[in-house]
Amino acid sequence: MGFFEKLGEGLKKTRDGIFGGIMDMVNAGEINDELYEDLEEQLILADTGADVAVKLVEELRNAVKKQHLKTGTEALQALKIIVADRLKAEQTFNLNGKPAVILVIGVNGVGKTTSIAKLAHLYKDKGKKVMLAAGDTFRAAAAEQLSVWADRIDVPVVKHAEGADPAAVVFDAVTSATAKGYDIVICDTAGRLHNKKHLMDELAKISRSVTKANADASVETMLVLDATTGQNAINQAAQFIEAANATGIILTKLDGTAKGGAVISVKDKLGLPVRFVGVGEHMDDLMEFDSAAFVDALFMSEV
Repeated sequence: MGFFEKLGEGLKKTRDGIFGGIMDMVNAGEINDELYEDLEEQLILADTGADVAVKLVEELRNAVKKQHLKTGTEALQALKIIVADRLKAEQTFNLNGKPAVILVIGVNGVGKTTSIAKLAHLYKDKGKKVMLAAGDTFRAAAAEQLSVWADRIDVPVVKHAEGADPAAVVFDAVTSATAKGYDIVICDTAGRLHNKKHLMDELAKISRSVTKANADASVETMLVLDATTGQNAINQAAQFIEAANATGIILTKLDGTAKGGAVISVKDKLGLPVRFVGVGEHMDDLMEFDSAAFVDALFMSEV
């Protein structure tokens, strides 16, 4: 199954639940106030959030007027462009460091450890040398769980004893990766929001440890969110982002929800781009996010 087909299959619940109806409605309908009102309602049902739904419909109204669009098919194409533009990242994902360090954060239960393994698998398949760091040292058996995944995908993992300083783990991993010529270090880090200041201090210390180990390393901080919790995930994420200086989102379990419209509001509400999406349970079901491909798969008629 190719990238587009796999993405389309992963979005099937969302498309069948709401977006297929939006596509049919816009395609078949006249462009009038009733259509706009129905569209706004359907977008809210898709869990885009009411404020984002209002913005999307207002942008569509403006596009229809400015471009003199006449048919529902033209309006649907305009809507797809609007959504894709809204989802685009302003900056590219920075993997230019030697090594590139990806810190992964997120509350327990969102699929953080599995996402780290899938991310390592994705980059290993691209020919990159990948190392893992078990920096979530306060969750019982977190390092062991990560080690099991590391064995499965055949990548090394650096770990310390339970309760150790996460920054020390990451420092050792980056030092080792530098000495051995590894391209990417993916670090499991904070899995709790116990206290904003403590979390901020912990992650700042980890970032300093990366620079201390290698001044040429780059750092991206990915926040893992569970798509099945929709707007609740976004509200929860706001607290993490405030404390963690996150730079992007990994959105898991998109295949398990009919309300994948939450993807559209992530960037609007959190100010962060979605970088990766999980659309299944298999190791190769974590994909780099492409806004145009996502929108095409969301609105396609069949897989």
